[in-house]
Amino acid sequence: MARQTPRRRAKRVLTRLERRYGRPVWRPRGSAVDVLVGTILSQNTSAANSAAGLRQLKRSFRSWDRLADAPVSRIEKCIRVSGLSRIRAPRIRRILRGLRGDRGEVDLEFLARWRPQRAAEYLMRFDGVGPKTALCVLMFAFGMRVLPVDTHIYRVAGRLGLLAARCSIEKAHLLLAPLVAPRDRYAMHLLVIAHGRQICRARAPLCGRCVLADLCHCGRQKPARSAGA
Repeated sequence: MARQTPRRRAKRVLTRLERRYGRPVWRPRGSAVDVLVGTILSQNTSAANSAAGLRQLKRSFRSWDRLADAPVSRIEKCIRVSGLSRIRAPRIRRILRGLRGDRGEVDLEFLARWRPQRAAEYLMRFDGVGPKTALCVLMFAFGMRVLPVDTHIYRVAGRLGLLAARCSIEKAHLLLAPLVAPRDRYAMHLLVIAHGRQICRARAPLCGRCVLADLCHCGRQKPARSAGA
């Protein structure tokens, strides 16, 4: 049998994950600045903790302009629940001030009119905004057909042979997106993250319950009961 191409393998992965979890429908997650700050808070913490920090910021400051003028100590207190508050508080304030210096206001909605590459490059000019954070803003605020790669996607893609063993997470953004049709990138992003959290965990992956086990060099010794596709 001919060797399966990476694009075909990625399509099989998506098909199986959709059967397992359902296909997600895109919905905006707030303004682009909301998504930017929320994504910064989500790094290396749980979704619940990052969401709690974002809620506390919005409840305390009412506008991003007010936050940009606030003392770092007050911002830090609000986001303590999200972790790394001493690093994130000055970073968030610096980014918001940078946006205001560029545009005259703390706003990112103008990016909706830009091409994804240009918009991502603009966001990555700010210290603390890498490819994943920039692309999350474009995907979740504007519905752009990009593919952010977080630690779950990076791990699962590596186990499935979609990435070389020594591929960096930065390079993974360049390699994975072309393997997934633009219309499927939102679904692929969310479904692989869900699978990485529930089944293909960093430690003790549940290979016996994995619908991708026969595609994965990590799980071939424990094939899923009904892989399908």
